[in-house]
Amino acid sequence: MTAATIPEHALSVRQILALERIAAGEPEVVAAARHLDRPVRWVHVAEAADVGVMLSGGEMVLTTGVLLAGDSRGRTAYIDSLDRAEAAALVLGLGRAFPSPPPDMCRAAERCGLPMVVLHRPFPFAELTEEVQSRLVRRKYAAVSLSEGIRTALTALITSGAPLQRLLDEIAAHSACPVVVTNLAHRVLATAGERPAVDDVLRDWDRIARRPGGVDGDGWVRAELGGRGERWGSVVLCGHRGDGAWGRLLADRAAEALVLHHLLSGATVSWEEQSARRLLDDLVSGAVPAARLLPRARAAGLPVNRRTFVPLVVRATDPARLDRVLRLLGLSALVAELTAQTTAVLLSLAHDQSAEQLTAHFAARLRAETGAAPVVAAGPAGPVWDDVPEGLREALHVCDAVAGAPPDLPPVVRLGDVRLRGLVRMLRDDPRVQSFAERELDGLLGAEECGTLLPVLRTYLATGRNKSRTAQLHHMSRPALYRRIEAIEALLGVDLDDFEDAASVHIALLAHDAQSGE
Repeated sequence: MTAATIPEHALSVRQILALERIAAGEPEVVAAARHLDRPVRWVHVAEAADVGVMLSGGEMVLTTGVLLAGDSRGRTAYIDSLDRAEAAALVLGLGRAFPSPPPDMCRAAERCGLPMVVLHRPFPFAELTEEVQSRLVRRKYAAVSLSEGIRTALTALITSGAPLQRLLDEIAAHSACPVVVTNLAHRVLATAGERPAVDDVLRDWDRIARRPGGVDGDGWVRAELGGRGERWGSVVLCGHRGDGAWGRLLADRAAEALVLHHLLSGATVSWEEQSARRLLDDLVSGAVPAARLLPRARAAGLPVNRRTFVPLVVRATDPARLDRVLRLLGLSALVAELTAQTTAVLLSLAHDQSAEQLTAHFAARLRAETGAAPVVAAGPAGPVWDDVPEGLREALHVCDAVAGAPPDLPPVVRLGDVRLRGLVRMLRDDPRVQSFAERELDGLLGAEECGTLLPVLRTYLATGRNKSRTAQLHHMSRPALYRRIEAIEALLGVDLDDFEDAASVHIALLAHDAQSGE
């Protein structure tokens, strides 16, 4: 065993020699001082020459050597037997048998790397045994208690249906350091901990994840995530400053909890999707400055250096299908559902790639893949990361504005394409707009025939008051359409052949539809 694998309940040889009680024996290390960090699992007092057969590894053996005096070959064999049994150290009490450290034992111990300590003053071994054993028992109990406490806390969160982030926050609270969950490609899926410390880790993540030896060492503790014969990632404690054994214990408990959470949740939404959703939600909401989200995007695998960013929002399309189209086109992007009907796609293009052409190509390929004409709304493309949040919000606004619009939309819809409809959608929550819509449409909305007449009015105005086209879309004769238009005009008290009356009703209807989600 090495210092890095000291069990959480063990003491090292060095720690035992530092105990106040053993100082009375005037201990001196006479061999293998470089191995004083070996873990001591137990203390064993033995005078038998064949003590090695009684050991199971990790013991500190205390002896006066009385049965070894006068037998140089036996002393060397004694050290060799301790080494084969993986003893932690040998403590020899000097006295009648050995008034000074025996050179042959010292040489053999140095050769084997077995720490050898002599006590220059008579010292009751029972006192040291009692002291060390009691400390070992207390540490073992504390380790078990901590282990069960962590497991209980995490299991309670899982059974209560807590999300992944809540589990990671609990783990970070126990470890007092950033916690990172990665997939097998070292892409960061989730993080927890104090934000500045997490940002520092993510800023340098690409180098850290790919350095020789990976992330292990220097307080970085990793535990693998997997189950049913497969691995899917790791949980990493980044720069844990506490005892190494506690860090290992916590990482193992964290991995157990995350695997259990993954299995019980049924993995309906992958951690990669959850990670992308959190990042895109934070970008859209503006709750976190864009500059602080850049390390997260880089660690999630999105190329961010010298790139052109294209914010898109696609309506009513499965994110998995979007992923497939992006892979077919070889495009780098973050993809996540923002609502049940909208999915955000943040493209990252090389500077020599045409954002407009590739976006149009993406929309065309998506249309071919789905066999339909999904709405692809785009915000302005650009090289500045800080402009991405506003671009995503504009794409969302455009996607929302074209709901219920005529079908003759371009493959990629931009702000300039939504015009009046976009303005009304933007102002839909204004009480004055709501009051205007109610006032203009009140006679129709309160009528029994509203369910029949309102769709006709919507189509009539959307087609530019084209009676032939409206009649065709509603599968009715021209005379039947005329009667319905007359009924609508009577209920509203307007003349739809008058441009101002028609414009006023059209704006009111757009506002009503925006408010009601039509």
